[in-house]
Amino acid sequence: MQQDVVRTRLSYTASEVAGQLVFCVISFYLLKFYTDVYGISAAAAGSILLVVRCVDAVDAPVWGYVFEKTTSRWGKSRPWFLWLCIPYAAAGVLTFSTFPMSEPGKIVYALCTYVLCSVLYTGINTPVTSILSALTSSSRERVTLTSFRMMGSKGGVLLVNLTVLKAVAWLGHGNSQRGFMMVMPIYACGTIALYLFAFRNLKEITQQAQVRLPFRKSLAALRGNTPWLIIFLSSLLFWIAFIARISAAPYFFQYVMHRPGLTSVADSLDVISLLSILCLPWLCRRLSKRTIWALSLFGSVIAQVMMHFGVAGRSVPIVMTGWVFGFLACGIAMAIPFSILSDSVDYGEWKSGVRAAGLLTAIGAAFCLKAGSGLGGALPAWLLDWYSYVPNVEQTARSLHGIELSFVWLPALCYALALLPVLFYFNFERMEPQIQIDLAARRALAAEMSGSV
Repeated sequence: MQQDVVRTRLSYTASEVAGQLVFCVISFYLLKFYTDVYGISAAAAGSILLVVRCVDAVDAPVWGYVFEKTTSRWGKSRPWFLWLCIPYAAAGVLTFSTFPMSEPGKIVYALCTYVLCSVLYTGINTPVTSILSALTSSSRERVTLTSFRMMGSKGGVLLVNLTVLKAVAWLGHGNSQRGFMMVMPIYACGTIALYLFAFRNLKEITQQAQVRLPFRKSLAALRGNTPWLIIFLSSLLFWIAFIARISAAPYFFQYVMHRPGLTSVADSLDVISLLSILCLPWLCRRLSKRTIWALSLFGSVIAQVMMHFGVAGRSVPIVMTGWVFGFLACGIAMAIPFSILSDSVDYGEWKSGVRAAGLLTAIGAAFCLKAGSGLGGALPAWLLDWYSYVPNVEQTARSLHGIELSFVWLPALCYALALLPVLFYFNFERMEPQIQIDLAARRALAAEMSGSV
């Protein structure tokens, strides 16, 4: 039994590393790639990111519907690791491939490849979240599995940030376009291998994993599901803040702090958030999840303010202190929604009698991550364009102000807004033990009635 638990935790970790090997490059470097390597304007890059997010507004519910209809000998969520790993990896390679084109042609190609990669990421990442409720019914084990998943996420982010820019420079011999086209296939192969490892070892064990649900019936799990709505609103705002922060970082360290070499170091420090993530199961045994969640978002705001004082004094140590503290706070704020989404699935089943894990996690996790990532990349891009940013030249005082707004104050505002709905979560958290008891009784009764027929 213990061996099965360890295998499940490691395999769940692998599923997150797999996605990050491609998506991390997009999250951290796509905006800079578009403007400084691919050669399109900041305004066009921001518009591409927004259009892709509009597509996500449609594809997340569609994927959720598809997942609810899925039946296979492998379960509902697990088979998608097998079916989508190669298409997703290939789309990631195409997203960072460049070919001789006119400016309009570049924009169309960038839009098409990023849409394809984004849609496929929703399709393969949503099962990573939705499968959690099928792996175990224990709320405590779900928190532990989420911690392992976040360890995988941060490990993947660390690996990419420590290697990608150096690999691009080394393999491209100074030609960044060529470098990205050679590096991305390497990450893509790792993505495929890790998804296949997760597919082989994860098992869906909870009841109702094979039930087909009509789309209208799936929507019943959303009606009156206030804890899910809280998770949705807070997560969306969190991802806007987080992605805006890291999207603006390359511009900030190059042009404001005049330390472009710090970009890779700063991005790699994301791994520090593992310290807070590893403490999450311990913290959840001592404090309410609402309290921990709220404190982490408040800490994220404080971290942004700290970096403002570092900018004002041109102090690298103060900026880096705020940057590191921000990652420590963000680690918890990032992890908790993934674990409690499964609790909101339970709440929806308890309230409506419908268990729609695919739909709730597709919209509550994948859509929030993707929409937040798009807006978090688009808003800084538009701010840079509004403040007259020109790539690879000395920036004016106006453009420097735009970079600081993108890097410091836009994330601070979104973190603060993300905190507000969290304050109302505690009443629903207190209901979780009784919900588990009621659901267990219902399932036992349904199994008894089914056996007597």
